[in-house]
Amino acid sequence: MSGERLSNAELDDLLETLEGWEKVEGREAIQKTFVFADFVDAFGWMSKVALTAEKMDHHPEWYNVYKTVEVVLTTHDADGVTGKDAELAKAMDRMAQR
Repeated sequence: MSGERLSNAELDDLLETLEGWEKVEGREAIQKTFVFADFVDAFGWMSKVALTAEKMDHHPEWYNVYKTVEVVLTTHDADGVTGKDAELAKAMDRMAQR
């Protein structure tokens, strides 16, 4: 996946394909809130995502309270959303469905 910043049209197209993801107001980033059955499920998912993110060398901004994980994705080097963010968002969604 490309590390080049997506255009506004490309970002809009991407968001149409990602369920529950939306633009972050006032910032070039996308966000989603994941809710799991309990803390163990949330933390287990975060552990799986962490391994994937490390392999991609692309790390999320996230915040966890009990069974809820709030995620923000952006590529700091590109100062916006890139293909790397799209790839990680899709991986997160797949892992959350298991």
